[in-house]
Amino acid sequence: MVLLAPFLFVALAGPVLACGPESLGTRRVLAVDTAGGVRVGTKSYPATLPLADKEVVLTFDDGPWPGTTEAVLDALARECVKATFFLIGENAAARPALVRRMIADGHTVGHHTWSHPILSKIATADALNEIERGIAADDRAAYGSVSATPRVAFFRFPGFADTPELLDRLAERKIAVFGADLWASDWKPMTPQAQLDLVMKRLNETGRGIVLFHDTKRQTADMLPAFLRALKDSGYGVVHIMPAHPQAGRSFYRSLSAGG
Repeated sequence: MVLLAPFLFVALAGPVLACGPESLGTRRVLAVDTAGGVRVGTKSYPATLPLADKEVVLTFDDGPWPGTTEAVLDALARECVKATFFLIGENAAARPALVRRMIADGHTVGHHTWSHPILSKIATADALNEIERGIAADDRAAYGSVSATPRVAFFRFPGFADTPELLDRLAERKIAVFGADLWASDWKPMTPQAQLDLVMKRLNETGRGIVLFHDTKRQTADMLPAFLRALKDSGYGVVHIMPAHPQAGRSFYRSLSAGG
């Protein structure tokens, strides 16, 4: 697994305080500078985030969704774990209270288009409109207003279906593209126990990485408490990602080059 790329800049903050020794907690914060065409996640790209062994980044796609997203947020809160949610704009517009809860709970809110089309199968102009409309809906739901620049310039392609032109346009906008290093395959119906076994098997094989879930899936919501406990019992730590903003007062910033 290639861990980092020349265009990736991160800030490493100190450990985030957990609820107590019995909880999983969030091990540290990793802030990503979105300039320069950042593309991470080895399922799609050559590089991923600079994670140590047994470090995971938890990500959830397609929400917010009634019932399941609340259950996911509750499970994360019980363990003092922070995650990143890639929202569908029409879902965010329909449920702004859930988006605001994500923000209030300290999670990172990224973007996943307005209505989840496969962008590689539609015209570039239509794909760009889907991206921009989704970002605007997410920001309006989260913050009550829309600006020329996304508050959180993190994006994930539906179905990981990018195109060179779309990647270039996102890089021009300084929007980082996130793939995944492993996924839960929770779009396939299975029991929560079967999903837990599958995800832990894949995680133990890779040893670290960006994990993809969907907070719209009941089996994921039902599995998540046991998964978080399994992470703690197996010695894994959760890393929370957020965009790097020097004005936010991070203690230091440094460039990380490939292999360095």
